[in-house]
Amino acid sequence: MGSASAGLVSIFSNGYRSLSAPVSSWRTLASSSLYKHYKRNSKSAVFSCLSSSKIELSCLSSKVDVAQTTTTSVNGYFSYHKYDRLLPCPSENGPPRVEHLVVSEGGPVLEYICKSLDLPPLFVADLIHFGAVYYALVCPQPPPSATPEQIRIFKEVTAPSVLSKRTSIKGKTVREAQKTFRITHVEQFVEAGTYLRVHVHPKRFPRCYEIDWKSRIIAVTDSYVVLDKPAGTSVGGTSDNIEESCATFASRALGFSTPLKTTHQIDNCTEGCVVLARTKEYCSIFHGKIREKKVKKLYLALTATPVPIGIITHYMRPINVAPRLVSEDFIKGWYLCKLEVMECKEVPWPDPVIQQKYCIEDSEWPLKDRAYECKINLLTGRTHQVRAQLAACGAPIVGDSMYMPAAIAEMANPGLNPFGKYKKYTTESDKEMAVTKWFARFGKEPKVAIGLQACQISWDDGEHFYEARAPWWRSGMA
Repeated sequence: MGSASAGLVSIFSNGYRSLSAPVSSWRTLASSSLYKHYKRNSKSAVFSCLSSSKIELSCLSSKVDVAQTTTTSVNGYFSYHKYDRLLPCPSENGPPRVEHLVVSEGGPVLEYICKSLDLPPLFVADLIHFGAVYYALVCPQPPPSATPEQIRIFKEVTAPSVLSKRTSIKGKTVREAQKTFRITHVEQFVEAGTYLRVHVHPKRFPRCYEIDWKSRIIAVTDSYVVLDKPAGTSVGGTSDNIEESCATFASRALGFSTPLKTTHQIDNCTEGCVVLARTKEYCSIFHGKIREKKVKKLYLALTATPVPIGIITHYMRPINVAPRLVSEDFIKGWYLCKLEVMECKEVPWPDPVIQQKYCIEDSEWPLKDRAYECKINLLTGRTHQVRAQLAACGAPIVGDSMYMPAAIAEMANPGLNPFGKYKKYTTESDKEMAVTKWFARFGKEPKVAIGLQACQISWDDGEHFYEARAPWWRSGMA
């Protein structure tokens, strides 16, 4: 079936949109609800997806948009003659784009992706270098919203009679063969039936190129490195970008031939202490210390209102979707979240120059004459825990575009938060509807920094103790 005859399909349940079109026109369709499936020249089955996620990318400008490269038309398709590399990192962003392919003719992965998606070889090579291309020996199960045609292709390539002829999956269960791995080399061979996932527009981190990384190193030992992570960077990278990460840039700054390894995470918009292991062995050791609660982490949070001293307890919804929902009431299956507010003092609200320097977003908090710096002992370590708990207390973190607007809305209309203190939903259906509306309305990713710093980290009863530099908001204080 040619691309011109591709039919419309429904929206995928994971929020992606699928289309089939020459690359030069995909941007026009990015905001539409069109979903298409096609086979190109009977060589590949393609599920072409554009994300409708509301999360903004750090950057991706037209400079690296494949639609902006010089092209010539050949039989309705495009040949690329010019391409600006993914590096250096641009400063603008674009919508995510993820392509799903099922290989029907074996060969080198780079060549296959270029032909199937009309992408220039250098572009695909850079995507592979970024860790933005994945494969599985067997195509995963399509989402519930997949079209009959997509389901047909899935059944065709995963039929027992087909799989039994593939020596590469002998001895594996189907589930084992559906596990995805990164493509690591442009010449890697992919056989017929292999599933490929290509993140055409990986999330970018331009801050990585602005940092003096050597100045951010707190300590170097034979086993680990302690880094004062800058805000606006990823500790270990993302699913589509392992190149622009703290681990990669710190390794280069120190001249290490073996890359540093991630032992724990803090949010991209948070700055402060992170421990990077120099060996796999110490990475495992540090993970063990975290599990045994031998690692102590202190945070500084700049909040919009004062926070009472003492322990704050919430329960977090066990679903990996931001913004995280927390409840003061115990709910079975929800994660316990505990933190201790050790200090809370009034400080000036960051001045406009400092806010502009760190891209602090104005979430329309009404009073900006004073803020509050809180020292927090993190007793449990959940994703977004400090941010979600403080917002639930009516003290959102300055610059937190994900949680401050939600806190403002709840204060203006008590009970809007389906699990807040003033929740007013009595039936499960009403509650689920409120949750859906909550996620649709809130969750904007901060651009660079928020008022949160991992100011101290220690383990083994203080035998190893490290502190970060003064937080960004103090640079404007007298």
